[in-house]
Amino acid sequence: MPAVDIPGSKSITARALFLAAAADGVSTLVRPLRSDDTEGFSEGLTRLGYRVGRTPDSWQIDGRPQGPARAEADVFCRDGATTARFLPVLAAAGHGTYRFDASPQMRRRPLGPLTRALRDLGVDVRHEGAEGHHPLTVHAAGVEGGEVALDAGQSSQYLTALLLLGPLTRTGLRIRVTDLVSAPYVEITLAMMRAFGADIVRDGTVYDVGPGGYRATTYAVEPDASTASYFFAAAAVTPGREITVPGLGTDALQGDLRFVEVLRRMGADVRVAKGSTTVRGTGELRGITVNMRDISDTMPTLAAVAPFASGPVRIEDVANTRVKECDRLEACADNLRRLGIGVTTGPGHIEIRPGTPASGVRIRSFGDHRVVMSFAVTALRTPGLTFDDPGCVRKTFPGFHDAFAALPAAG
Repeated sequence: MPAVDIPGSKSITARALFLAAAADGVSTLVRPLRSDDTEGFSEGLTRLGYRVGRTPDSWQIDGRPQGPARAEADVFCRDGATTARFLPVLAAAGHGTYRFDASPQMRRRPLGPLTRALRDLGVDVRHEGAEGHHPLTVHAAGVEGGEVALDAGQSSQYLTALLLLGPLTRTGLRIRVTDLVSAPYVEITLAMMRAFGADIVRDGTVYDVGPGGYRATTYAVEPDASTASYFFAAAAVTPGREITVPGLGTDALQGDLRFVEVLRRMGADVRVAKGSTTVRGTGELRGITVNMRDISDTMPTLAAVAPFASGPVRIEDVANTRVKECDRLEACADNLRRLGIGVTTGPGHIEIRPGTPASGVRIRSFGDHRVVMSFAVTALRTPGLTFDDPGCVRKTFPGFHDAFAALPAAG
């Protein structure tokens, strides 16, 4: 059974880095993702004064429950949304002055709901340019705690950041959530916080996080389910090709593994076992209407598969994909139209009609790793596709193109 080795989860690695830095003691992260995003997060921790040690298969972090070792620091968050949203929150729990900036791409992405929530908790956060965007400065004096309302309708990362902060406050934190997108990512956060010793109680849309900090631990990072989606899709579009991803199965934390259920509905053969997931192309891909609010990072993967379906593919409730690394909804539509595929879009949906993509087209990446990796799936059945910026995959999977070129052939 052909197995594909997928790098560690970006989402889990970022959360684990925060938790390890905040914990009391030395934590070891096993098989963390090594990519531009996670290297940027690790570099940010080092700038704040945390010690990060490395071996070929693990990172060790000396936790500091009292906050950053340095009283002043400048942190450049690169393109990383988790870095840009989580590290200012970690710094707020300490004492000092910390300035954060990011790439032009990340500067465009919104931060306002998180900033407002921090200010409501008494944190001194100042934006230097556009309100609600990087760069920003945190004048940290610890966080007392209390109750705060949060709109996480643009990004679940706002909620994750506040949840991660909860155990570092002096009295605990109650978060009332008014809207939430990508809810499975919050489930990852809660499970990981508990693995590091935190106490959380959820009642509907209210989260109560107790004070008391985190305990250091050894934490194994599971493979990235969003990255795995491209390999599962590669199987689905190729009759007879079978791909197994070890380490992602029925006990996986990541909601994006639900993408295989979408492929199953379209006609692929899908088997999810305890320690692995296998997808095999059957030669059939049906049209589908699917709500992808909870797994929106895999929306571009489905959009790239859609032309090969026998009927229209309509993806709904993905308005939040417009404020990712790029406007992913329009980026997918633009590239599909360049391929000669019929597409309509609305504020939160995209509908793609079946067709044969034109050969020899240059795909526009918009600087977004997920656009490139998704249309690599289209390229499996479309001769001569090229990319204007193939290297942007380094954000999450520097070796992606080599791994895709080594895909097992159809059986």
